Amino acid sequence: MSAFLVLLPFPEGYMRVLLASSSWLMVLTPALLAQNPPTTKPDSLHWGPAPAVFPAGARLAVVSGDPFKAGMFTIELALTDGYRLMPHFHPTAEAIKVKQGTFVFGMGDTFDAAKAKSMMVGDTGTVRANMHHYASAKGATIVAVTAMGPFALTYVNPADDPQKQVAKP
Repeated sequence: MSAFLVLLPFPEGYMRVLLASSSWLMVLTPALLAQNPPTTKPDSLHWGPAPAVFPAGARLAVVSGDPFKAGMFTIELALTDGYRLMPHFHPTAEAIKVKQGTFVFGMGDTFDAAKAKSMMVGDTGTVRANMHHYASAKGATIVAVTAMGPFALTYVNPADDPQKQVAKP
């Protein structure tokens, strides 16, 4: 039986993992994907550097839609081993699916690897709008993200935003 993860924060800062049966997956996934079926075959994706809001080293490919316009989109992010995305949030909900590697995912305002959960190939999850979360990669990792555009990412700590960091001489 397949399942997906829904990670929810609780007042004490603890995280609960709610596993839902494949029937929930069958109910939720078509709603996300039916509005925007993939227009590109995975082997023909055009990969390029991720936008500057991501730390250096991430690559991005658009699977469907336009992440920078209103409407549903799906992207794939390729992350190198050890890649870290510091605590951040988005104004819209996200659906995540691990395509390759291990995606390590946690909730909260600070990056805490000990509290993060590993998502393996085939695992899926959702993140509510404005939920503070962070991630890292074990091994070369590819994650598909489906959400409503336009895409926006805000760091909990503005100093973590690569666009605001001053280059060292």
